[in-house]
Amino acid sequence: MPSPPRMLLVLSENWTLTGGRADLPAAVRWAREAEDAGFDAVMVSEHIVLGPDAAAAGIMGNPRDYALPGNQDPHTPWPNSLLLLAAIASVTSRLRLAAAAVLAPLRHPLLLARELGTLDLISEGRLVVQPTVSWSRDEYDALGVPFTRRGRLLDEHLEVWAKAWDPSPLSHDGPHYPFQDVWFEPKAHRPDGPRLWFGGQRLHGPVLRRLVEHGHGFHPLGRPTPEDLQQLEEAMSAAGRDIADLEMIGGTQAVFPDDRSPADLGAALSVIPEQWEQGFTTFCVKPNQFIDDPDGVGEFCREVMRRVEALTS
Repeated sequence: MPSPPRMLLVLSENWTLTGGRADLPAAVRWAREAEDAGFDAVMVSEHIVLGPDAAAAGIMGNPRDYALPGNQDPHTPWPNSLLLLAAIASVTSRLRLAAAAVLAPLRHPLLLARELGTLDLISEGRLVVQPTVSWSRDEYDALGVPFTRRGRLLDEHLEVWAKAWDPSPLSHDGPHYPFQDVWFEPKAHRPDGPRLWFGGQRLHGPVLRRLVEHGHGFHPLGRPTPEDLQQLEEAMSAAGRDIADLEMIGGTQAVFPDDRSPADLGAALSVIPEQWEQGFTTFCVKPNQFIDDPDGVGEFCREVMRRVEALTS
């Protein structure tokens, strides 16, 4: 019998349930309630700042929807994801902590490795990291990082992180972050560092390459095509890896009746069996897409687990 689907609660972008400033303890409480309900993981994404290009494509109609490139109000709150996950780690014992959309090129790789490794130690190996280059030129400009080099910067991050988990001292002679003979202690909880997911709007060359070379999980934005999955399987095989070794992260599809109302949970979860048959094992759900009561997240999580069990049993 295959293992049952694993459910992941998205904690970012729930500001129709709670504000992004004073109510962060609510997100910590929701994570504990999700663990109690049987959820496998929580996810927190990040931006450091937003500029005018955050709304270049027009602000989303229903504020419960996912924030996509160019569709969000620049006032959207984005608390520090790693600090929030550290707080969650302190009140949970089993829940995996997914730091999604970590904008690696906006930091130095040694500094970010230090933060990730410490959080992985605090959580005793429960950290999952999805590094990405993101899409906002305004954000890069504000932090003085060349937007056009962001892919090369991320690749060098991945090289440095791999070295950071090896025995000290370590050196790196890359073009952007050279250093010599530094001791990096302590390491992460796992000998090879936190689990790494990769994904995006499409499975193009750099994403596919990083996934094959470094990835433990594939987390696409939206539904990948059969051609995408075939391409991934062939690339993994060519590298001597099995696609079955990748965690496949799927999602739920919320359809809002209008710009003021939440979506129907049953309809959103109905897409899970098909994805499960395709090999996806972990499924994301964002609570504010379906409820408006901040005190109802625990019961929402229990209802999700009941429905998913019924769909896949």
